[in-house]
Amino acid sequence: MIIAQNPKDEKARIKALRSLNILDSLPEQQYDNITELASFVCDTPNAVISLVDENRQWFKSRVGIALCETSRGVSFCAHAIHNPKELMEIPNTHDDPRFKDNPLVNDKDNPVIFYAGVPILDESGYALGTLCVIDDKPKKLNDKQKKSLRNLAEQVQELIKLHVRNNELEESRASLKKHNDLLKDFAGTVSHDMKMPLANLVITSDILHKKYADIIDDTGKQYLDYLKKSSLSLSDYITNILAHYESSSYDVDDRSNFNVNDLLENIIELINIKHHCVINLPEFNHSIHCNRVALEQIFLNLIANSIKYNDKDEPVIDISIDHDDGYYIFKVTDNGIGIPEDKLESIFDLFSTVGEYDRDGQKGHGIGLSTVQKLVEKLGGVISVDSLLKVQTTFTFSIAL
Repeated sequence: MIIAQNPKDEKARIKALRSLNILDSLPEQQYDNITELASFVCDTPNAVISLVDENRQWFKSRVGIALCETSRGVSFCAHAIHNPKELMEIPNTHDDPRFKDNPLVNDKDNPVIFYAGVPILDESGYALGTLCVIDDKPKKLNDKQKKSLRNLAEQVQELIKLHVRNNELEESRASLKKHNDLLKDFAGTVSHDMKMPLANLVITSDILHKKYADIIDDTGKQYLDYLKKSSLSLSDYITNILAHYESSSYDVDDRSNFNVNDLLENIIELINIKHHCVINLPEFNHSIHCNRVALEQIFLNLIANSIKYNDKDEPVIDISIDHDDGYYIFKVTDNGIGIPEDKLESIFDLFSTVGEYDRDGQKGHGIGLSTVQKLVEKLGGVISVDSLLKVQTTFTFSIAL
């Protein structure tokens, strides 16, 4: 028996294999499908996807073989990886000096008499192992079988590429979650540490305005009003930032049954509308099953915006609901100032604003609609907007049933 020497690129090859994080992983049906097909096409009782590390060959998938690994010293695949682009076929191992006295050849129960293996390469061209077929009697593959075995080996390579991509995506997801959690913690800390001083500023400005009204001139009173207005605006900004980061924490499976019109009536009371406004609810009080808290946040933002950004003497808001193809479809239409056409594509971007002031002379922070979009997508839907400047705007969004 001749033990295969290490390839010249062994150190880099092992590093590439280790980087895959695939050794000793659980069985996967996609790999098992390939070994079963290789066994069938080549008409052999055994087929293996083998990965060769420093000391062993480990089987990612196997058909007809009980072992999950063998030592590298007796490995046929350790010989095959020396020629990464060639199929290695041994019609009869008894006739090959490399495998004379090999324990696998002389095994009484399942001897390896025939072997054919195609090296499995990573994206850099390193031979990680092989897809091989084995028989306990002499054999020779025909041209079609050899071509099929090579094609199946390429499919194993594609699966490994997909495995790498999935690992990278999982790492990115974990990293993003970590950073998002840090941002949420930071936002929570900022909220706690800043909103109290801001509230004190508002209260103090009111006290000064009232207590010293007789000795403060009109300019001084304007400064106090500006201080209060700025403090309230910053407090509102912090609240919206928190709502934006918390929007990703809603669980789509946290569903309940409720009536839409009841929800909308609660929202209207919560908004505490200061101006005369007509809000037309859906004709029927539909009962739906979804995440109530998330839908409440969506409608709260959309209805509040429809009221704030409205230049008509009598703001009118029409709300409708329908369902189709596994989705609830909601529409919120108002007769407000509208959205310029060049802003329609960016309106849902974080911190993107139309540039208009609301009815109270306040300018938006560009957070609300971004939060709405995140909530809608979290609930399995999409949101879009149509608008005619100075006439009306319609937000249409869906939620998975």
